[in-house]
Amino acid sequence: MELRRVVVTGLGALTPIGNNIQELWEGLRNGISGSDWITRFNTEKFKTKFACEVKDFDPTAHFDRKELRKLDPFAQYAMVATEEAFQDAGFDLESVNRDRVGVIYTSGIGGMFTYQKELLNFFEGDGTPRFSPFFIPKLIADITAGHISMKYGFRGPNFATVSACASSTNAIIDAFTYIRIGYADMFIAGGSEATIIESGFGGFNSMQAMSTNNDEYKTASRPFDGTRDGFVMGEGAGTLVLEEYEHAVKRGAKIYAELVGCGMSADAYHLTAPHPEGIGARLVMQNALKDAGMTPEEVDYINVHGTATPLGDISETKAIKEVFGDHAYKLNISATKSMTGHLLGAAGAVESIAAILALQNGIVPPTINYATPDPELDNKLNFTLNKAQEREIHISLSNTFGFGGHNTSVLFKKIS
Repeated sequence: MELRRVVVTGLGALTPIGNNIQELWEGLRNGISGSDWITRFNTEKFKTKFACEVKDFDPTAHFDRKELRKLDPFAQYAMVATEEAFQDAGFDLESVNRDRVGVIYTSGIGGMFTYQKELLNFFEGDGTPRFSPFFIPKLIADITAGHISMKYGFRGPNFATVSACASSTNAIIDAFTYIRIGYADMFIAGGSEATIIESGFGGFNSMQAMSTNNDEYKTASRPFDGTRDGFVMGEGAGTLVLEEYEHAVKRGAKIYAELVGCGMSADAYHLTAPHPEGIGARLVMQNALKDAGMTPEEVDYINVHGTATPLGDISETKAIKEVFGDHAYKLNISATKSMTGHLLGAAGAVESIAAILALQNGIVPPTINYATPDPELDNKLNFTLNKAQEREIHISLSNTFGFGGHNTSVLFKKIS
């Protein structure tokens, strides 16, 4: 079978450093931190008191009261980002075969706001089960794919992929695969997350996964820094429109980049920790390069998973050096989680967007908040520290890893 080419023709985002693509790119390029004190709940008794919240988001500006009854915040974020991507892709619904347009949209966790609210209402009440009829539909992680398909009438494949923080990259990979083999002409793919709530924070704090650096909350997300102590939780959504190349050309679509390869692997090692030698991370990048038919020397920029956990940054860096050899020192590497925080199930989609925008604009977004070298890291690598760097980028790679040892990589190529 001759595999079809797949391109990106639409982008949408709602993030802690920008509520649309233009604002997101400005935030990334200028090294803006999205971290601030939590406004959603009283953090007095919590170890961590800060996060990267979405800012200035008014759901009533996007949804009527009836719609909001059906949408958990993670679904609200998804719908807003998808509307932007849909408009950006510039296609007329009547001009495409909606039987051949699919939706693969995900969340790592799903409707935590709804789950917590409904349980509190029950246990604080008299024991009478007065649950909302929308409780389960608002909660389940696949519901955003359903909402998107119903809004636009897309009748192609429709589901969610769940692999923790790798979820939305897996959504992109599945959409890419289905288009390549001819199962559909176009996909809406991405992910959303909204877990900045007591139960989400309590759970991650108990795992000792999040930073507790309340004294330096604005700069606490510091990948590769010797004083890093965990990730900073973020929230939001990212959406990509993926399309078969000839289909896009025929309708005169704007093309951001070509998606040329993907990789998947498992650490097969630990519930939450990465393999210390980066075995799964090494394998997933090798798989992506093999799938694309490329050599390591063709890659210019890697948007790394880079969560700012003590173990994660070391293992990913080891893997990069093994895969890229001497070329690793010619790469630009950056961790945009230093700005957005960790968007969990939405991270892969938002960071793929960052990798695409870097490629299109010839600017590598920085890894901010770096001050102290880590002796366990190779500081000769170009981590694009604190300031963006201009560079012609032909190939960019985005890595996303998830609890359970799930690893994903995607490769984007500049369309000349």
